[in-house]
Amino acid sequence: MMGEVYLIGAGPGDPELLTLKALKYIRMADVALVDDLVGDEVKDIVRKEVEEVIEVGKREGKHRKTQEEINRLMYELAKKGKKVARVKGGDPFVFGRGGEEAEYLAERGVRIKIIPGITSAFAGAESAGIPLNHRNFDPGILIIPGREREGEERIDWSAVAKIKATIVILMGISSLERNVRRLLENGKDPDTMVAIVENATTERQRVIEGKLSDIAEIAKRRNVKAPAIIVIGDVVELRDKIKEYLQ
Repeated sequence: MMGEVYLIGAGPGDPELLTLKALKYIRMADVALVDDLVGDEVKDIVRKEVEEVIEVGKREGKHRKTQEEINRLMYELAKKGKKVARVKGGDPFVFGRGGEEAEYLAERGVRIKIIPGITSAFAGAESAGIPLNHRNFDPGILIIPGREREGEERIDWSAVAKIKATIVILMGISSLERNVRRLLENGKDPDTMVAIVENATTERQRVIEGKLSDIAEIAKRRNVKAPAIIVIGDVVELRDKIKEYLQ
């Protein structure tokens, strides 16, 4: 009998932001395939609840398994009748390749359950005291990846620079200088406020602020590392009014 796969969003790192539904399906699983960006405390929960846990993390330049290998592994486990928890950081369909995995499994007749998670795009900004939407600032929210497939460039930086929206960049630390340059070259105001939230929602969270014109240099000087989100927009300035009262 064919098993099934649960595509689970584990949230941004804080174990208290793991949803009840995510925990329910983790507990139902026979085996869990866990991404590297899942928070350490969440990984501890998975190890406690699931008999077999396989680390399949992918970070830039450090891949335990390729995406193709992960796809095949999920299918082979399901084919053996296993209930597979595919545990991803944030939300599985927000730059988590959950859509690709769902497509692969559906093509092979594997039943899928999708469990949304809290994306770091929202939780990271909010935990730093930055409201992504505020009626006195740009009305929209734009979420983009910091890097694309090698040899491809599908992001229209001219459009991104001109849109009236708070911009959130995920997976963008290694390409921060390049992406900032593209925004500036396409007319984005160099005085636009920027915040980088490193290790968002965890005890190691750190917030680095600057302007578009100097944030790359500040980040280099402060030795900013992934995982981190980048928030670009003047709504960042509201953090100054809130941060002293954050708990």
